[in-house]
Amino acid sequence: GCLPQTWEDPNEEHPELKIFGDDDPIDVVEIGSKSLDMGSVTEVKPLGVLAMIDDGELDWKVLAVAVDDPLAAEYNDIDDVPDAVKDGVREWFRWYKTPDDKPLNGFGFDEKFLNAAESEKVIEETHVAWKKLKAGETEAGKLWIN
Repeated sequence: GCLPQTWEDPNEEHPELKIFGDDDPIDVVEIGSKSLDMGSVTEVKPLGVLAMIDDGELDWKVLAVAVDDPLAAEYNDIDDVPDAVKDGVREWFRWYKTPDDKPLNGFGFDEKFLNAAESEKVIEETHVAWKKLKAGETEAGKLWIN
């Protein structure tokens, strides 16, 4: 899924990674114990964030758990999530475009998930970018803003 009211600004270079946003909302991978209905709106607790580099653009992936899931009591930060889950998510995102003859995706920050506090910062930064986009304070590019 994605986080509404966030936007990865393609006009803004990340200060450490030196790449620009992918012009989309932040993606969320919910890792709870039950399936969520497609299109559902679900409150989640961010646990960490992965800086995927897709075709030269920054494409944040927030790892989260639904607040009403039993795992939400156990998972409070990225270190609480089993390595097998984190590795599986990262590898899926690394490979998922290759059936379309696209290259493997890469990752910033030594391919590590950043912690919950860093994910909150990323969410806030992209929310501010979204507010600027909606207010007409930044270039919308191909997006149609009403």
